[in-house]
Amino acid sequence: MLTVHRIAVGAAAGTAVLALAATGCGSSNSSKTERPSTGTTAPATPNPAAPTLSATEVDKVGTVVTDSNGYVLYRFDKDTAKPSHSNCLAACAAIWPPAPATDALSVKGIDKALVGQVTRPDGTKQLTLAGWPLYRYAKDDEPREAYGQGAGGTWFAITPTGAKATADTGGGTTSGGVMTPPGGSGY
Repeated sequence: MLTVHRIAVGAAAGTAVLALAATGCGSSNSSKTERPSTGTTAPATPNPAAPTLSATEVDKVGTVVTDSNGYVLYRFDKDTAKPSHSNCLAACAAIWPPAPATDALSVKGIDKALVGQVTRPDGTKQLTLAGWPLYRYAKDDEPREAYGQGAGGTWFAITPTGAKATADTGGGTTSGGVMTPPGGSGY
């Protein structure tokens, strides 16, 4: 019974860390409410050791890649795909958290041969798609949001082939076709 308790405490601590991270980097939109608890002791997120990348239809952006929790993944035009290299470090990585790579990965609607990983300067592994390092956007605080689309003219939701999505989300404002998410300019 002690083991079950430790797992539940660990899961709760992990959820609290994620909540704090989202609060510090998330949208300042206070009109959103928390989702009701399911009343279970299982973690709300899938096992991070076995992530799933999915091709998902997202309003006004089209079919893009999402993570296990339905969050849109992005590519950064200042990165390189051949060879894979991330140029989003320090403050950038706080706003655009790298998608962590693991050995166990499943895909839905994506050619698994396009999925890989790159070692970041800090030694962590980051998922890649068609060579492009993958990121989340801290201001996307709900699944299938794509407020990072077009941010700074360099951040784009990634399609299942590794191309950048070209549609605009309409969630922020645009200037010359570049998306400005609510509460900021991205990075």
